[in-house]
Amino acid sequence: MEGNRDVMVADSICSRVYTIRGQQVMLDCDLAEIYGYEVKRLNEQVKRNIKRFPEDFMFQLTVEEDENLKSQIATSS
Repeated sequence: MEGNRDVMVADSICSRVYTIRGQQVMLDCDLAEIYGYEVKRLNEQVKRNIKRFPEDFMFQLTVEEDENLKSQIATSS
């Protein structure tokens, strides 16, 4: 049974990965949920410890990317 649970967890995470600018990314809200944080707190911790993360760890979506992603999420759900 544990193998089935692992597959379900992996599928849940994979469904939260998007390709933006040719990179596979996860949204901060999804990462916060996975790790049990509030989005605000996750972002605070990243900012406080920015030297621990690679330069390309995060980026801001453009308005167009945000709109496209919202419609992608709406159709895939």
